[in-house]
Amino acid sequence: MRVAAIDCGTNSIRLLIADVVELDGGGQRLTDVHREMRVVRLGQGVDVTGMLAEEALERTFAATEDYAALIRSSSVERVRFVATSATRDAGNRDVFVAGIRDRLGIAPEVVSGAEEAGLSFAGAVSVLPVLEDHNVLVVDLGGGSTEFVMGNSVGVTGALSTDMGCVRFTERYLQCDPPTAGEIASAEAAIEDKLADVLAVLPLGGVDSIVGVAGSITTITAHALGLASYQSEAVHGAVVPLEKIDAAATSLLGMTRTERAALGFMHPGRVDVIGAGALIWRTVLRRLAQLSGGRLESATSSEHDILDGIALGAARS
Repeated sequence: MRVAAIDCGTNSIRLLIADVVELDGGGQRLTDVHREMRVVRLGQGVDVTGMLAEEALERTFAATEDYAALIRSSSVERVRFVATSATRDAGNRDVFVAGIRDRLGIAPEVVSGAEEAGLSFAGAVSVLPVLEDHNVLVVDLGGGSTEFVMGNSVGVTGALSTDMGCVRFTERYLQCDPPTAGEIASAEAAIEDKLADVLAVLPLGGVDSIVGVAGSITTITAHALGLASYQSEAVHGAVVPLEKIDAAATSLLGMTRTERAALGFMHPGRVDVIGAGALIWRTVLRRLAQLSGGRLESATSSEHDILDGIALGAARS
């Protein structure tokens, strides 16, 4: 079966067209036909206005029209469109829903934070070895929200979505170029507050391994690996020591926008928000290392995330 999945977040809209292969022992595997990402910044200003900006909607609708054409030409049997944080928060999301339906022929699903977390976990662990009793924490660091999902071979054991993301925190805290020490301190305090909420729900001290997904984390991984250009095959599945991730995140946070733009692996749409993403990821990993008493020494980067979870869900619908 061939499916198409669209993930529309706060910063980017992504398309995956994939063939779903049934495995002998049960379960399913995806074989990519086409994978694409565009930065449309749907969440532009939502944190302040509570509304999706007209120009952000136009960018998103234009990308959707192009994706719809690709889907029509690819013999796709099932399509699923999922929208997340920015759309959940918007007072005019009915305009967004109608616009997507007109262009794609189906209504977008505006999923809850809990649903988003489950989809992220399903996608991230779809390429991992058998988990058995291994406790995995998947961190999906998006533009408007960050999902923390714990699980094992049985599935998700706990999850929480937080209103913390690279676009939201850039707009709230990091206005200078590069950010000032005061801005960074304010943002760090806010991240710690969000982590306190997570710790009240999830036993993060019992995590055996960490998997980070989404563009901020994969970009930081590319920097930690010293890549001259973005190489998906090097980033996906990379197990990077925490101290190297910390150093890479600190480096990106301290750069000017011009310096970030000159990096060969940096997507143009992430230049102005990667500093906040780096700060969030650095703070999260420092806290996890502290909670583990030094037991956690690395984090795995995965390019399989909520988009893959959406595609697997489309196959089962």
